[in-house]
Amino acid sequence: MSDLVIRDSFVPNGFRTAFDRFFDEPFFRGFPAFPAIATFNAAEAALPVDIVERDGALVVEASLPGYQKGDIDVQVHDGVLTIKAEKKQETEEKTEQFYRRERSFGSVSRRINLPTEVNEAAVDAELKNGVLTLRLPLPEQRGPKSVEIRGE
Repeated sequence: MSDLVIRDSFVPNGFRTAFDRFFDEPFFRGFPAFPAIATFNAAEAALPVDIVERDGALVVEASLPGYQKGDIDVQVHDGVLTIKAEKKQETEEKTEQFYRRERSFGSVSRRINLPTEVNEAAVDAELKNGVLTLRLPLPEQRGPKSVEIRGE
């Protein structure tokens, strides 16, 4: 009976060994096996947004039920839109038979690289029925610009 040896003809054995050794270096030992999962931010994924271009502006709608306008911080800087919302709530109930006090904290955030330039100084925001609507006007001149050539 002969031994069956399976070889991957597309990856030389020496390369695979070097690759495995590379990630066995002390620098990489502190990282989890699946860094994409380890750095996953559930709060950020919990802030759903819709982004559309409408009437000369980018319109961003973010679902923020239960948040008040004072709980929300919106910033636009260098082509990145940042939405952060944090709420703190305390309720207290007293009766003759028992005493209860509850606290809840919640926060969500989202950083979005905008697909195009916007007029950062003219951003408009409205919170209505738990939906934050941002209107980010696009610059007046978009598209290719004709360049005049000097000389002969």
